[in-house]
Amino acid sequence: MPDSNPRPSMPVVCVSVGALCVIWVLAAWATHDPAVLPGPAEVWRIGMIEAQSGELQRHIWATLLRVAAAFALAMAAGTVAGLLLGFYPALNRWFGPWLIVLLNIPALVVIVLCYLWIGLNELAAVTAVALNKMAMVAVTLREGVQALDPKVAEMARVFRMRPLQRLRHVTLPQLWPYFAASTRNGLAIIWKIVLVVEFLGRSDGIGFQIHLYFQLFETRYVLAYTLSFVFLMLALEYGALQTLERRATSWRQVAPR
Repeated sequence: MPDSNPRPSMPVVCVSVGALCVIWVLAAWATHDPAVLPGPAEVWRIGMIEAQSGELQRHIWATLLRVAAAFALAMAAGTVAGLLLGFYPALNRWFGPWLIVLLNIPALVVIVLCYLWIGLNELAAVTAVALNKMAMVAVTLREGVQALDPKVAEMARVFRMRPLQRLRHVTLPQLWPYFAASTRNGLAIIWKIVLVVEFLGRSDGIGFQIHLYFQLFETRYVLAYTLSFVFLMLALEYGALQTLERRATSWRQVAPR
């Protein structure tokens, strides 16, 4: 059975990113103003200067720690909430509207309120980011639970599978696409919200540097710091997340006849 969602190979990814760089070069050439849109070579040069000074690594590490902490907290709390609301309809009736409220409160408002209530510290920064993502994880996992195939669950009961076996071999494989979607979207969204948190109230990190160079009208530095973290997320996506997803969904593959 062919893969219904074929993933691009690394050569294809490289060619695709290369084409994006070519478009960037052409756009920079068309503007004729490096202060507005510098080319890739100039942004790379600035990135190397910052890396040699150690500033790039220091700020990337600060942002990465906040992303990891907020991601772990949001995934843990959101997964528990989503599973509870999915498996227990009574809880979903009473607490489902809470998720709608959290989903529709702007991220900026949550960040500002956390800074006002908790203070300009790391706890407030991580809490604000986690709250913004937790509701999205909970909704995704709730929908995954509600989409479980009842026929497969009935088969597990017929074969008298133990609860742990049922969880491992029946429930979790069906929920994995929803976990994967939450993970991938979570990383993409969380690091963007972390930048806003750093922009507003931290003294280090990629967002802080973007704020600094925005005030100085230094587009080259803004792009250098932004793209450095984008490349890190691309490496995580293609080096870890997709490999994990292939292994976790290998049960779907049907051997050729």
